[in-house]
Amino acid sequence: MGTTDVDVHHTDGGRPLPTIVSAAGFVGEMPGQVKDMVGQVKDVVGGDDPRAVIWEVIRGQWRFSALYAFVELDLARWLSERPMGVSELAGLCALDEGALARLLRTNATLGVVRSVPDGKGGSRYALTEAGRTLDAGDERSMRSVVIPQGAPDFMDAMGALADAVRTGKSPFGAKFGSFYAYLDSHPEARQHFDAHMVTRSRAIAEAVVARYDFAGIGSFADIGGGAGTILATVLHANAELHGVLFELPSVVAGAQAFLAAELVIDRCEVVAGDFFKAVPTADAYLLSNIVHNWADDTAVTILRNVRSAMPDHGRVLLLDMLLPDDDRPHLGKELDMRMLALHQGGRERTEAEYFGLLREADLTVRRVVELPFALSLIEAVPA
Repeated sequence: MGTTDVDVHHTDGGRPLPTIVSAAGFVGEMPGQVKDMVGQVKDVVGGDDPRAVIWEVIRGQWRFSALYAFVELDLARWLSERPMGVSELAGLCALDEGALARLLRTNATLGVVRSVPDGKGGSRYALTEAGRTLDAGDERSMRSVVIPQGAPDFMDAMGALADAVRTGKSPFGAKFGSFYAYLDSHPEARQHFDAHMVTRSRAIAEAVVARYDFAGIGSFADIGGGAGTILATVLHANAELHGVLFELPSVVAGAQAFLAAELVIDRCEVVAGDFFKAVPTADAYLLSNIVHNWADDTAVTILRNVRSAMPDHGRVLLLDMLLPDDDRPHLGKELDMRMLALHQGGRERTEAEYFGLLREADLTVRRVVELPFALSLIEAVPA
């Protein structure tokens, strides 16, 4: 944010101190050492000004835009080889040198890159540990997380959030049919989504096997389990289990190849089908981030189909976020805005709302296990 006026009239040891009059109307002093730059950032308003909260959110959009450009230009891939100066990097990537310098300067403040001496009196930019996670080749890669957040179609959807609030319907869904229909017609978006889900599912699966006891379960069905990342992890940790992966016909071929590569295909079967119609019979079921994708009536249909296939001794494990009822911050509350914009009817739910769906499906909650990533594992059994 630029300033609209500078009036020099204060002094600091005989040196004048400029008074900054911001475009937002705030008047404040800028000390000669800028508060020594220790935990202090020059800002539009002071930290005790109530407008600071709003400015922080606004600046978040600017920061994300800088991050997205860094990722979309694939700069982490080039810098993963070695630190580079702006001129060299601009030449390799066919970018405007001046604009690239500004982008890197901002990403340095975000902790993505840092300046290092080049031994010739100048400097180069090197990736930080955080920056390395933006390289597609890093096992922790966040590239496929960032790209869908800033891609034009998704940004347009978030920009139309007010329309979703006016109508209760997703403009994105109205335009493309559904989030998943969009993925089916946009291969690059599908690639990023699938890559993110594999990485995320692996971390979730490790948390599940560390905190949940699968003893006594003979057959375990992952409903809508994608490639089978969670199922494979559970099977590796529980040698006595027989697995079932239930997915759409368009997904099963890839899932079979994945499970074969994981060396568990001989202990599981891959079944094609539609969970809106029926699901296979098993001792236990997993629905990982399934329920939150759907409106209440649709979610209840899925849950009822699981209940219908489930034996009396069966159980279902649901991985979803449970929002607090009060004003405490929670990742799910922010994610819910993306659900509102992108998913027709999809939503994050409070515990009361979620448990209410289970009751409608003739299921009762036996326990809740808190997991990392703001997730909960809800274990439900026949009512």
